[in-house]
Amino acid sequence: MKSYFLVEPGSIELREIPMPTPAKGELIVKIESALTCGTDLKAYRRGHPKMPMPTPFGHEFSGTIIDAGSSANGYHQGDAIMGAPTAPCGDCHYCRRRLENLCPLTMREWLLGAYAEYIKIPRRIVEKNMFIKPAFLSFEEAGFLEPLACVIHGIEPLHIFPEDTVLIIGAGPIGLLHVLMAKLKGAHKIIVAGKHEQKLRIATELGAHFVINTVTENSVETVQEITKGYGANWIFECTGMPAVWEESISLASKGATIILFGGCPPDTKITADTSRLHYDEISLMGSFHYTPGDVEKAYQLLVDKQIEVSKLITAKYSLDDLPKAFNLLLEGKGIKYAIRP
Repeated sequence: MKSYFLVEPGSIELREIPMPTPAKGELIVKIESALTCGTDLKAYRRGHPKMPMPTPFGHEFSGTIIDAGSSANGYHQGDAIMGAPTAPCGDCHYCRRRLENLCPLTMREWLLGAYAEYIKIPRRIVEKNMFIKPAFLSFEEAGFLEPLACVIHGIEPLHIFPEDTVLIIGAGPIGLLHVLMAKLKGAHKIIVAGKHEQKLRIATELGAHFVINTVTENSVETVQEITKGYGANWIFECTGMPAVWEESISLASKGATIILFGGCPPDTKITADTSRLHYDEISLMGSFHYTPGDVEKAYQLLVDKQIEVSKLITAKYSLDDLPKAFNLLLEGKGIKYAIRP
């Protein structure tokens, strides 16, 4: 079978590897669609601490079961499925506290290799974070299960009122998923800040009320103007850039919460205006990964068509054309590309 490997930053190779066989509870899935994502793009650019190279590449996928191992949790050959690439152990200190997203096994046994013809699904994922794909949901839409679950993890617990201002920094796929979720939560004033006009246009189509081109506009001045000097009540930082983490505080209103979604490189440090954090009661909240509950909520939103993700697919490519898709992403072109082996 063919599978892409990330060999080093900026270099991916399509390799011929042995066809996997399932152990008890495991599944072999034919990849029908694998989606590009910001995490993969970061790894392609500079490497990733959770992807020691060379590594199988890609983790957002949907497909069809071609081989079901014994006791495969009720799944059968021919079933169309959608799944997340990790699952918690269910028994560690964090899992017992319902912080399954922080379970050490979650990222240690991250399922990689979706840019391939086939993939083997471990038993724990089969049992905790996989679902049957309904026929009316496309394989591309089904591939959004994992990134949507990540967004749900940060935004779902928040009490966003209609009169609140929501600012989303970053107009990539994660920022745009935040637009859809903020709209679903009832936000009536959504601002998106980004540097690509094409992505900002899509943000408007998805429901953003204001957009800020950070190349030509001053973000602080524009946010102050839109909010009549108060600042944003909820800020979602989706770029993973330390300078933007720091600037977020200057965009916040009193009593605001800043959700730090975008991950910075390891050992990154930032400075903060302690006076604003303390006297204006501004909260900084990290948001990482997802729990099985988040995955289930994402599944339900997609299946119920409460959230429309199809506009985030820019184009579809064959497996051989994956390098072309990543080169376009490096140029800032497109949102997500669907790879159809």
